[in-house]
Amino acid sequence: MLAPVAVDYPSSDGKPVAESDYQLTPIAYAREALRDYFRDRRDVYVAANLLLYYEQGNREAVVAPDVFVVMGAPNHDRHSYLLWQEPKGPDFVLEVTSRSTRREDQGRKRMRYRALAVQEYWQYDPTGDYLQPRLQGLRLASGDYAPMPATDAGNGIRSMHSMVLGLELRTSERGLRFRDPVTGEELLSLAENREGRERAEREREQAVRQRLRAEQERHREQVARQEAEARLAALEALRRRERGDDDPQTS
Repeated sequence: MLAPVAVDYPSSDGKPVAESDYQLTPIAYAREALRDYFRDRRDVYVAANLLLYYEQGNREAVVAPDVFVVMGAPNHDRHSYLLWQEPKGPDFVLEVTSRSTRREDQGRKRMRYRALAVQEYWQYDPTGDYLQPRLQGLRLASGDYAPMPATDAGNGIRSMHSMVLGLELRTSERGLRFRDPVTGEELLSLAENREGRERAEREREQAVRQRLRAEQERHREQVARQEAEARLAALEALRRRERGDDDPQTS
């Protein structure tokens, strides 16, 4: 019997990560923000532009979601995602639409994600040229995708809830953002987290300098007060001597 032929599964398809900065920025943000949010979960895997092979032995059976999340897969880096070697497939997929991907995102990829039982399929158009509204979410129900409800959060913010992530996805002037509905805080990218830490450090240093200046000012005031009291005491003693109050002969 012939040994089975080993199949090489490339880790790159040779295509660029994104068509332009308009697509790359939300992809990078989503990956960084979600990885940081789930950093303490060893059973949640977040990836971006990673090749996902879904049929063993067939290197053409592959898809590369812009961002995907697997709830229940070990959290470690991979060259590619081989579905038959993993506990399960993605639960959440986000595609950032562009001129070159819009037809595939709404056609072939949608059918493929449905076949792979991806629970939530999201599409986001950063420029607003190809999707209206710019953010759309589909949830798998009875074997097919159904649109998720959206709410107007005010100030031009469109908000939708991801049951898979337990987070809100929002669009505003700042673009795509994830929000924790429990804390009300937006998830930050690595750069935003770094800027926040640097800003907090600068504020702490400024507070320390202000405290030191206040302590120095209090010390100067205390020294000045003590010197003034000493001068007054010396002047009073001089006056008593001049009046003879301290002369024992006058008592």
